Amino acid sequence: MADNGIAFSPGDLVRARGREWIVLPGADPDVMRLRPLSGSEEDVQKLAPGLEFEPVVSASFAPPDGATFGPSEAALLLKDSLRLSLRRGAGPFRGIGRIGFEPRAYQLVPLLMALKLDVVRLLIADDVGIGKTIEAGLILRELYDRGEIDGATVLCPPHLVEQWVTELESKFAIQAAAVTASSAGRLERDLPSGESVFRAYPFTVVSLDFIKSPQRRNEFLARAQEFVIVDEAHACVARGDARHRRFDLLRGLAANDDRHLVMLTATPHSGDEQGYWNLLSLLHPDFGRLGEVSPDERQRLRVRLAAHFVQRRRIDIDAWKSQKGTFPKHERLEEDYRLDGRHEAFLFEVLDYCAEIVERKGEDARRQRLAFWGTLALMRCVASSPAAALKALRTRAQLDAPEDEAEAIAEAVFDSEADDRPDDDVEPAADIGDPALERLIETATVLAAEPERDPKLKALVKDLEPLLNKGFSPVVFCRYIATAETVARALSKRFRGWEVMSITGELPPDERRARIDLLGKNDKRILVATDCLSEGINLQESFDAVVHYDLSWNPTRHQQREGRVDRFSQRSPEVRSVLMYGANNPVDGAVLQVILRKADTIRKETGVAVPMPGDERSLTEALMKAVLLRRREVRQATFFDIGLMDEAKRIDRAWTDAAENEKKSRTVFAQNTLRPDEVLRRLRFSGQVDKLRLAGRERSQRWA
Repeated sequence: MADNGIAFSPGDLVRARGREWIVLPGADPDVMRLRPLSGSEEDVQKLAPGLEFEPVVSASFAPPDGATFGPSEAALLLKDSLRLSLRRGAGPFRGIGRIGFEPRAYQLVPLLMALKLDVVRLLIADDVGIGKTIEAGLILRELYDRGEIDGATVLCPPHLVEQWVTELESKFAIQAAAVTASSAGRLERDLPSGESVFRAYPFTVVSLDFIKSPQRRNEFLARAQEFVIVDEAHACVARGDARHRRFDLLRGLAANDDRHLVMLTATPHSGDEQGYWNLLSLLHPDFGRLGEVSPDERQRLRVRLAAHFVQRRRIDIDAWKSQKGTFPKHERLEEDYRLDGRHEAFLFEVLDYCAEIVERKGEDARRQRLAFWGTLALMRCVASSPAAALKALRTRAQLDAPEDEAEAIAEAVFDSEADDRPDDDVEPAADIGDPALERLIETATVLAAEPERDPKLKALVKDLEPLLNKGFSPVVFCRYIATAETVARALSKRFRGWEVMSITGELPPDERRARIDLLGKNDKRILVATDCLSEGINLQESFDAVVHYDLSWNPTRHQQREGRVDRFSQRSPEVRSVLMYGANNPVDGAVLQVILRKADTIRKETGVAVPMPGDERSLTEALMKAVLLRRREVRQATFFDIGLMDEAKRIDRAWTDAAENEKKSRTVFAQNTLRPDEVLRRLRFSGQVDKLRLAGRERSQRWA
């Protein structure tokens, strides 16, 4: 700030000591960093306005003299030279000239926050589809072009590795090596003995699965680059042994006070209170104590945290008038169907069987718990399709599974927030060696052989017809592989003029991407997929509608599915999502009324997606157990009646309290002081917007 009270920003032109200077980043309120307008990096000076004889003032060039004439070529040359002179060393951003797209103003806010920190420690928790990959990449590109880092590593789940490699190259002109279990051997064969793959390549995208072994983890900690991006960071701090090891890894990275660390997640507070504090502690150990300090100390910590934490929802972005039209209009529909005849009878035969398992008394509590989870998995498969139910009934369950495997089973059944394996779309094992299952297997075999008679599949065809007639290109999301394959075959027969393709977790990530690109070349296309595509692969280029064929027991999964098409850079002005549910299926009724609609109500009231509070697994487990034990009552009950159950009321109260706490916690955020329109003004002043637009035309138009 100058002595006359004027605040200058990086990139501003000022006059001091009889000459013009450009204000550089890195200044504090009492000392300015300046570079002469025609000087180089060697000429950078620090200046204290309060000690100057003459005040530091804004500088400007005199308007052109109308009496002076010359050729237009000379005027254009002067214009270009002035722009280049202003860009060099100031910008205010150095990396802008190397990116292949035009970012929105709000996407520059995390970059501005990062440039105010000596060591970048940021948690970017923007909503799905806003562009966290863009925001992290801008920080990486800027620090690299400033010479502050020599390389960087992206840590992410295995299914996101190829996506990150593609994004870095196409948008930021950064070629990164993919380090996975399948590629590491090839990369290491070309290296001198003793050299680490983590240092040999300046830019790497590393699969979290690859470094889960102690040897690899220790090697990575010893050789990690000075800049690390962690995607899906919430999956590294949740409960479970695997997540505990990942948290130890991140804690080891954060222990280096000079290391830049940028963490990305759409769900920082995923219902796991301790996991949330663990995540914040990676920014600074003090932030991990927010849940245990006095109110006054908590407020002081929150003010400090605001400089490291950016979290914006769609409602925040829409508040900026200059950002209107950034996202498409989203119309959400609910469509019900009714099971009838043998399909309805089969559903309630399974529910009766599952209720018997719940009511059984056993001495081995652990085996009883695993058997109960198996019954819940069977319920989900039956609700999905007869083909999925048959596959589950024919797969032997392991009632003596070790604890880590048991944990994985539970996460898959409940679609837990901690479940970072969306590729896990295989039908769960439901065969616990009970002779009573033979009758269920016989029925499932008959029903699976006649998919054209399935009322749910008929309802899907009915729901798709208006979408296709209006020109939408839908993605139909299924929970299990057998369901997705059955649906794809049926739709191929029904919609002869459309190209229909299925993608499941059985395909490696590169083949999934290839299939999507191939399908996108068809004017009429339908994609049937499992949740292997609910994260990581952006589908907005070729698709603009989502059908939830199977309900997830976790509302965040629905948000992720819809976020594949409802995101920044969607070309269609409108996207649609259709949620299908069984009107006479009490399990669907409980999930829809108690979980999904409650989550949607909170999102509409607060503008914030609040995960199910506390131990969401135990709450859902109690709800489903109540539905099973009272199945005869809820068979004829309305969804409203299910909402009156004590277990449903308990979830409602806990969730409402969590929503209130979330609203209070969002009152202090550093991005509230950074106006996107001011960012654009700075860019336009230095001519960088024109440069961005030119680059955007010449390079890829795909934005994350």
